[in-house]
Amino acid sequence: MSTSPAGPGPWLAGLDPGRSKCGLVLVDAQALQVKQAAILSPEATLAWLGYWQRQGLGALVLGDGTGSKPWRQRAGQLALSLHLAAEHGTTLAARQRYWELFPPRGWRRLVPQGMRLPGRDLDDLAAQLLVERHLGQQLERPDPSVLRTWPAP
Repeated sequence: MSTSPAGPGPWLAGLDPGRSKCGLVLVDAQALQVKQAAILSPEATLAWLGYWQRQGLGALVLGDGTGSKPWRQRAGQLALSLHLAAEHGTTLAARQRYWELFPPRGWRRLVPQGMRLPGRDLDDLAAQLLVERHLGQQLERPDPSVLRTWPAP
């Protein structure tokens, strides 16, 4: 995850909170692009948010679901502007977005979409959808890779 916000600007993070893993995205809101995406432990997520905040990140879009309460406190400790977004329906929407980003190939195209299983966790896509709900705009995702382990920022 080498991209980082460079000083004050249009950078914001999206967070789909969870107890064992969190979806996290770094978004350039001016360009409407996802710059980085990750599925990390809560501890690693907090470390990345702290790193991005030191680089100029000023806002966090947080899902308002069951795991959001502790993250509201953590965002306050990081001095990030907090925006809550409705988490309702993001899991199904993330699944649909997955198939838009990674269309099935070969014989898998014949399987009805409702019966297809994504090849990975979708927490980062849920975080992306939260930011899209907040901005009212769909984001581009030029790099579909997802960080799944935590190198120190």
